[in-house]
Amino acid sequence: MGIYEELQARGLIAQVTDEELIKDLVNNGKATFYIGFDPTADSLHVGHFMALCLMKRLQMAGNKPIALIGGGTAMIGDPSGRSDMRQMMTKETIEHNCECFKKQMSKFIDFSEGKALMVNNADWLLDLNYVDVLREVGAHFSVNRMLSAECYKQRMEKGLSFLEFNYMIMQSYDFYALFQKYGCNLQFGGDDQWSNMLGGTELIRRKLGKDASAMTITLLLNSEGKKMGKTQSGAVWLDPNKTSPFEFYQYWRNVADADVLKCIRMLTFLPLEEIDKMDAWEGSQLNKAKEILAYELTKLVHGEEEAVKAQESAKALFSSGAAANMPTTELTAEDFVDGQIDILTMLHKSGLVPSKSEARRAVEQGGVAVDGEKVADIKAVFAADAIPEEGLVLRRGKKNFRKVVVK
Repeated sequence: MGIYEELQARGLIAQVTDEELIKDLVNNGKATFYIGFDPTADSLHVGHFMALCLMKRLQMAGNKPIALIGGGTAMIGDPSGRSDMRQMMTKETIEHNCECFKKQMSKFIDFSEGKALMVNNADWLLDLNYVDVLREVGAHFSVNRMLSAECYKQRMEKGLSFLEFNYMIMQSYDFYALFQKYGCNLQFGGDDQWSNMLGGTELIRRKLGKDASAMTITLLLNSEGKKMGKTQSGAVWLDPNKTSPFEFYQYWRNVADADVLKCIRMLTFLPLEEIDKMDAWEGSQLNKAKEILAYELTKLVHGEEEAVKAQESAKALFSSGAAANMPTTELTAEDFVDGQIDILTMLHKSGLVPSKSEARRAVEQGGVAVDGEKVADIKAVFAADAIPEEGLVLRRGKKNFRKVVVK
């Protein structure tokens, strides 16, 4: 089985152009491909995780990845899947985020000896002359076709700014620039990017001739990745300072039964033959599958040592209600009023809920416990001097825990 067939078997491929040519490229290690990452935060999150795993797979098969950091396109903002305009970021913030991305990507992709490239589209987009873009690029785009793209149709009722309208042209120009500068002959992206990506393929062929060897493949990255990108308490980051290895492990340990085998196929590097045997698993066996998923992905992101610690802590937590490596929240004197803190504030401060209203709902629904004792009163308070030195174990739901200590 070639890598292309493996991607299909893992349920990753959504749409392609020129399938036979693409199959030949990737199966024979002849693809120089890119995936773009807009630096809208200072850390990658699990929504990017599929793309990074894909790049690793293709590089292992002999292909050359280009990680394109969208320092230029981030100045505009992608309207895809959004009901309103992104907040504008400063150049300094974008540059800082780009540096953070580079460090994290190096854990997945081997950039040594030219085996992969990391480039920033600010290097060419920010120097473009507006009139030149209109003449050299804009002439190849039909406004009617652009407006029929799903990424724009979703925004037409609420209003689409001219700034965002240019995003498709900028993304298309990226592929054209990478094709010219680095011989990039293949682009990958989420299935919600199909229209934007086709624009790049067509731009190359119109400017350089129909035989220009540039192809597009979209994957079930964003539709699944965006579902995975957030929990009730916020995003799941790849940065251990934002999401601890234990929290990362618990996130994957808590995926729905219906999703666990799909996640194992898409994201782990376990052999397909081994995964196929899990298809018949049900009941308690699915919990074993979740442990496998959580361990494999934590190892991939944070290393084997942290994965072992997270797994042992999770098992200790569910067997005895305590865990050495449980994420900890430190409360300071400012968090207490007259030496006390209420349960809603403690839940919010711990990060187990995104707001106090969510904390109230969790308590009212019977989903909150402190040191194993259910808390049913939304007005329950805890005195600072009554919290033991080793802290309290705060729980929301069945599987979300946080140790709370007083600093």
